[in-house]
Amino acid sequence: MILYGYWRSTTSYRVRAALNLKGVQYEQISVNLYTGEQHEAAYRAINAGYGVPALKLDDGTILTQSLAIIDYLDATYPDPPMVSNDAITRSRQLAAALVVATDIHPVNNLRLLRQLEARFGADVAGKRDWMQHWMAEGFATLQAMLPEKEGFAFGDAPDLADLCIVAQCVNAHRWGLSLNPYPKIARIEQACLAVPEILAAAPENQPDATET
Repeated sequence: MILYGYWRSTTSYRVRAALNLKGVQYEQISVNLYTGEQHEAAYRAINAGYGVPALKLDDGTILTQSLAIIDYLDATYPDPPMVSNDAITRSRQLAAALVVATDIHPVNNLRLLRQLEARFGADVAGKRDWMQHWMAEGFATLQAMLPEKEGFAFGDAPDLADLCIVAQCVNAHRWGLSLNPYPKIARIEQACLAVPEILAAAPENQPDATET
């Protein structure tokens, strides 16, 4: 199994963490988003959306989109589960994960920042304000919808919501958004980073990690 990803990609972080938690062995191949390797023909043949992650199964099948990949992993390697069998809990886990994956992440990625700069002349401060604004909006939503409890988002073990949240916290720290107004999110991040499998999936612990 081969995971095509990038060390700083939060979507790749989600999948690395799920693979690690499930004890699935995989090889990593770096696709450098900063230098544009995702646009090269060889990678476009793997993922027509020129994004990461992409997971190549042992039979050559290619899976894309982080939440869809994690859904496949849950169906194939069910222990530990990333979503609950309880319908209400499952819906709440998915809702929290989707706040990150569909509300925050699409307006907080590299391709959009480059368009802000190229089309609208956004400077570093402008891009930082953009990133902080949309993360703050999404984090305020999460803070309101997450339960009052200790540790992980919904249960006693990390689930899909936790993986999306801890990965998004990487961008919050990178762009200078304080987690102080969002104690539930800060709590979840701390709980996740205390899990060796999730910590091993963190961007700074990847073989392609650089200062870029």
